[in-house]
Amino acid sequence: MRVFLSTTSLLSSYGGPAFSVSRLATALAGEGAEVGLWAADQSAQTTPLLPSDCKVRRLVGAEADALECFGRPDILHDSGIWLRHNHRFAVLAHQRSIPRVVNLRGMLEPWALNHKRLKKRIAWSSYQRRDLQQACCHFATSQTEAQNLQKLGLGVPVVTIPNGVDVPELSSARGKAAGIDENRSRTALFLGRIYPVKGLPMLVEAWSRVRPQGWLLKIAGPDEAGHRKQVEKAVATARLGDAISFVGPVEGESKRSAFLDADLFILPTQSESFGVVVAEALAHCLPVLTTTGAPWSVLPEKKCGWWVDASIDGLEQGLRQATLLDRRTLRAMGADGRAFVANEYSWDRVAKLTLSSYADVLNGVQSRPQIGAVANAR
Repeated sequence: MRVFLSTTSLLSSYGGPAFSVSRLATALAGEGAEVGLWAADQSAQTTPLLPSDCKVRRLVGAEADALECFGRPDILHDSGIWLRHNHRFAVLAHQRSIPRVVNLRGMLEPWALNHKRLKKRIAWSSYQRRDLQQACCHFATSQTEAQNLQKLGLGVPVVTIPNGVDVPELSSARGKAAGIDENRSRTALFLGRIYPVKGLPMLVEAWSRVRPQGWLLKIAGPDEAGHRKQVEKAVATARLGDAISFVGPVEGESKRSAFLDADLFILPTQSESFGVVVAEALAHCLPVLTTTGAPWSVLPEKKCGWWVDASIDGLEQGLRQATLLDRRTLRAMGADGRAFVANEYSWDRVAKLTLSSYADVLNGVQSRPQIGAVANAR
């Protein structure tokens, strides 16, 4: 099968989509698909997120030029909406009768729709709704996102396939760490874009209420839209400069070390369609505290974390519970989380489910409302 994958950016600073789209491309190629990968910022040519020896074709140029270079695909799989290149691919696919599927990436979730609401309402009425209605299928990464998509009444089948996660070798994960020193400070980690949707001001306020003894909070990730200044101001106002630190963007070995050096991962988000960083933290044997803004209700069920209201009160409650636990208990919870994601979110499994969905599109099968594992469907 010939698959053309398009996205906005494949630079690691773009966040989760850059990692998940590049990893999906590699996994699809590993299952025998002929894959072309294109990014609007032309980063497909230089991204380090693709292994140098992988069989994915790195495509550059304008949208039409990239399609011509790749040759007619069986499926055009676009990641995201709203932007010029998304609209351009919708037009090209319609003109050339190329089956197109769209991964919404949480961009039609309630919080996302309310962010820059006026601009999105104009785009929705002028082209975006039509573009989505012309797609053969919409991909969601959680049951919640699929349900929200269906409420829009677009009349397009929705399938649910989660993002995958790479599980590090056990010898390098927390389960093999030598010894447990209960006397040293423990670390809670946030890793992601520093952006309003991530809920960091709520976390700072909740931390100031709890002020857990013997705990430090590290905030890692790139600043976006100048939001870091707002979070830093909240830290200073709460006089938490000795407990909360900013470590900037982390990639590669630094990112792995950040996970392995932490005792608890926190994602205080307002809205996530999946939250791949949650799966990454679990894969590193790290228990997770996140909110109902992320589709991870399975965390308490699997005894690997907390799923609390997306509010200061909710985060306060979760922090009080999590920071009272000893390091040994936290690591045991992390081990349970690692086993769970290794079983449910392997990239091989995600690639097979994705190819099966492509085949359904090409065969005209539109009766399956959901396919694949869903984080909050257990």
